[in-house]
Amino acid sequence: MPHKMLKLSTLAILVAGASQASAAVYDIQQVNENSTLVDQPYPVQSDRALTYVSTGIESSGSDASCFTTNCTNNTYKVTGQALRGSQGKPLEETVAYNANEQHVNNESSLWNYCSYNLGYESCKDWAKREFFGVGYTDEQEWEQPGLGGLQKKSAAWVKGYSSNSQGLVDGTPVTTFASNPDKYQGTQKDNLGSFNGSAEESIDSTVNGVVGDFVYGITSSALFNNSHGNPRAFDKRGFVNVGGNDIALDPVAKDASPLVSNMGQTQANAGILFNDQLLVVGSSAYSPSFYGKDGNGNLRQDEDKLPNVEDILNTGTPTLDFNRFKTCATDSSTNLYANWECQFSTFANEAAFWLVDANGDVKPGSISAGSGDQRDGLAVIDRDNEDLSFQASAKSVALVDGLPLAAGYSTSNVLDDFYAMQAAYFKADNADLISWTRTFVPGLSIKPGDDRDFTYTIANAVNNQSMIVGDAKGNGEKPLRAYVYKIGDSSAQFLDKLVPSLFFKDSNSHASALNNHDQVVGWVDTTNGTKVERKHRAFTYIAGDTQGPLASKNAWLLDDLVNGAPGANQYRIINATGINDAGVISATALYCDNGHDDNGYDNTSLNAYCKGGEAGAEKYVSVKLTPIKGAKASDIIKRAEQEDEPVKRSGGSLGILALTALGFIGFRRRK
Repeated sequence: MPHKMLKLSTLAILVAGASQASAAVYDIQQVNENSTLVDQPYPVQSDRALTYVSTGIESSGSDASCFTTNCTNNTYKVTGQALRGSQGKPLEETVAYNANEQHVNNESSLWNYCSYNLGYESCKDWAKREFFGVGYTDEQEWEQPGLGGLQKKSAAWVKGYSSNSQGLVDGTPVTTFASNPDKYQGTQKDNLGSFNGSAEESIDSTVNGVVGDFVYGITSSALFNNSHGNPRAFDKRGFVNVGGNDIALDPVAKDASPLVSNMGQTQANAGILFNDQLLVVGSSAYSPSFYGKDGNGNLRQDEDKLPNVEDILNTGTPTLDFNRFKTCATDSSTNLYANWECQFSTFANEAAFWLVDANGDVKPGSISAGSGDQRDGLAVIDRDNEDLSFQASAKSVALVDGLPLAAGYSTSNVLDDFYAMQAAYFKADNADLISWTRTFVPGLSIKPGDDRDFTYTIANAVNNQSMIVGDAKGNGEKPLRAYVYKIGDSSAQFLDKLVPSLFFKDSNSHASALNNHDQVVGWVDTTNGTKVERKHRAFTYIAGDTQGPLASKNAWLLDDLVNGAPGANQYRIINATGINDAGVISATALYCDNGHDDNGYDNTSLNAYCKGGEAGAEKYVSVKLTPIKGAKASDIIKRAEQEDEPVKRSGGSLGILALTALGFIGFRRRK
């Protein structure tokens, strides 16, 4: 790949690098890489490195800030995920890409999502990559697909499946209940069939947090085998591991249908200790969304939620039929694991919690109010739009005045015009957690009409100071914008208004997490090209009091804060996913091994090449950033800028932290 002209001369860059040898306010450390995905069989052989991404950082409890205490040898664990290829529909998302219509089920729908919401010229290529996998062979994608991809998971009933993602704690794989056939307790478990020796190698998982002895996250079911095909018991379920107990977090609805109780999805997004138990919050299916009742009590159906078999297998057999699909929801005597259609079930989801004690006993409950066919005053399906259903999720939780405060989103009926996913917080009314009060975050309202400001808004994290951070996705191609909000204030505030020097006009940004000192982390665009996947870098913003060398109401790129630390030039940090009260940050970075020394990138500038732009030279890694004791503001030396290299750089081929981020990489927790 040819170099472009640099805005700074080579001499200027060398001088800048020489002047910062002892600078930096954070040290950077790469997390171990021990995923066993490399040892599992896969239809496509590749020497492509696994993608390692972080999801969060372990709580530091009452430990002092690492800016005042030496934390060089701290043991705060980083949670994460290893990926072999693209996901198509990321495991972490309650509703794929926050597209409430739930139509993302084939290559065409992925392309449509990208074209309408992001407008990339490369949407066709992105859709193929997410559907057929990374490294697919163009024009021969059915014969020579790539790594991962939605097509493989959709075709598992017929063709089987090999794991594409694996949850990690400090780089070590975590085994969940899904690996044990005895842990499947649905009423139709006897219909699943056999759990053979390779079943465990069909599980996808991610770890979202570590709290004391508890580990929690999300897992898919293993793939079983019966006379009809290869069913999964469910698409995904939250899990908790504690004291040798591997626990499934089942749907919480007490009046759930057989489809929901057996196949309904749940997610474990965030957790804290509450009365010596783990309080884990997330979402839980309570009704099918492809066939159900609207606000007028009429039954509605959406045939677009079932893909066409040709789109999955490139052949007309076996068939997929919507009338059979409906029986998954309507006939309690149906063998749910005899029909391929049931594997494509979509659900309305409510915000939910599970209390798990040290013995593995679970007390589930709903955060969303209501039962039967309604939640928070709304029916399952929008009466005017059969493709829209109620959706709610708790994505973060903290203790405020001794009671849980959760944040996430719920559904609003916009002027009785359409259902919209809107940022909300939920206060527990008392310690028994039987009832919660929902409030929408002000200043983020969804409006009717094609010219509205936002398509959806989300609260991603909350802390014990009642500070909330999240995102608002602009309608159509309008950007994703990070915001901060303190409960009691009149309105949320956008970071592009608070710090316009870093969050430039029309930049995309995402606030993933914050700690109890109101220090926020996430990512922001650093290039401003149009119709392209922009590069972005991790940032931190101090919404509260000054933290060590970081002044209040200011923001920095994390690349600048590690600039000059040992080995830091081997990394460019693209997404910060968690921060604890000691100030330790979990993040995902691009890593450059130049093959002959530890200098990494060709120079220290922000957009430097790795090995002159050689294809495949960079890879994604999970990293931990630790504040340096005694660091001063004068230790922060901003990296030199360099003219942007071509849009399609080698390290960005998977695109998991570019487009997926605009969909929903943003559910990471407070800690």
